[in-house]
Amino acid sequence: MDRKIAPALQSIDAIDFINPKIYDINQNVKLFFMSEVPNETSRVDLYFDAGTIKGEKGTSSFVNGLLLSGNESISSTEISHQMDLLGGFFESGITTEGAVISIYALRENMPALLELVKKSMSEMTCTEKEVQELVQDRKQKFQVNLQKTRFLAQRAFQHNLFYSHQDYAKVVEEDYYENVKSSDLRQFFSNNYLNGLTKIAVVGNFSQDYIDEIIDLFGEWVKEGKCEYAKDFKNRVGLHAVKKEDAMQSAIRVGKILFNKTHPDYNDFLILNTIIGDYFGSRLMANIREDKGFTYGIGSMVAEFNNFGYFMIATEVGKEFKEETIKEIKFELNKLQTELVPKEELDLIKNYLLGQLLKSADGPYSMMDLYLSAEIHGLGLDFYNESIKSIQEITPERIQELAVKYLSWEDMTIVTAG
Repeated sequence: MDRKIAPALQSIDAIDFINPKIYDINQNVKLFFMSEVPNETSRVDLYFDAGTIKGEKGTSSFVNGLLLSGNESISSTEISHQMDLLGGFFESGITTEGAVISIYALRENMPALLELVKKSMSEMTCTEKEVQELVQDRKQKFQVNLQKTRFLAQRAFQHNLFYSHQDYAKVVEEDYYENVKSSDLRQFFSNNYLNGLTKIAVVGNFSQDYIDEIIDLFGEWVKEGKCEYAKDFKNRVGLHAVKKEDAMQSAIRVGKILFNKTHPDYNDFLILNTIIGDYFGSRLMANIREDKGFTYGIGSMVAEFNNFGYFMIATEVGKEFKEETIKEIKFELNKLQTELVPKEELDLIKNYLLGQLLKSADGPYSMMDLYLSAEIHGLGLDFYNESIKSIQEITPERIQELAVKYLSWEDMTIVTAG
């Protein structure tokens, strides 16, 4: 090999994905298994119908933070110590529509670790000591966050974006922390965890017999019946300002209700979103950071839910630049509606997105994550090869068509805090 000669460039036509094996736990709950792991590592994910739309404000988040809090006979400290002895790692997360816990360990230690997690969660009692410690910790963080304009802007953006469905629009207020009851937390845990398992994902070089053991271990937690999620959202358009007189910065959020992977325009819109603000060389970064110097960073994103999605632009700027930043965001969106994207810029975006897609499909863990991201919408890994086709075939005219269709300023929710 002559390392002075660069390798030839090759076009990307498709990715040779490996599909997980699928096992039915009941009519609606499945286990997804990816065994093609070339080392001794493993991961097990447990998904629950326990998102923030469930229960009272704040309850779902509190319960998610108490999953390994123990009981009268074993403390959270002892559970953590036993997990460390097994070389394992546990993390939990919560979204608007669901919750997930992930357990990482060497393959040989995963059985003992899952037994520990199952026993610890099954016997969780939300002891008053653990609850009060979490209350004080969350309350303090909440009070600190109330001083941050980005936190205030995101709360207001969520409220105005989802206002047509209050379960999605609700946000925690400070008085919640004064009224947390252990009995309410236990009831939520029983309803949404011990009877709310919606999916299991396993990555690791396990035998078929052990997959059956995992199903037996957690099978009693599965949810009966289908999960139900809202649809037909409408965002509250126009400008909504949150005042914070002593703030040095203003946080800005601009966005609208959109769609998810099931929509025929989804793949092409992701390309448009990248041009707007989803990589370091994006138009918003070039204008508002590099040219104007108003911010350290600005970006755009497309978020997905089970039945819908949304588009959002987010940044924090010096308070004196707030109005001009909003003006420049509007300018960039309008420019995409009235001028064709130059071929050189679009070719750069295409190469960037193809590289990112290859990177995101590197290895069994990444492929499982890609699969689960598509499976939630009834799609498979072929969706990503359709994405490659969209990237290769999109034209400046198609970009302009989408901008006209979806980026009208009159349809946007604009929130400022500061």
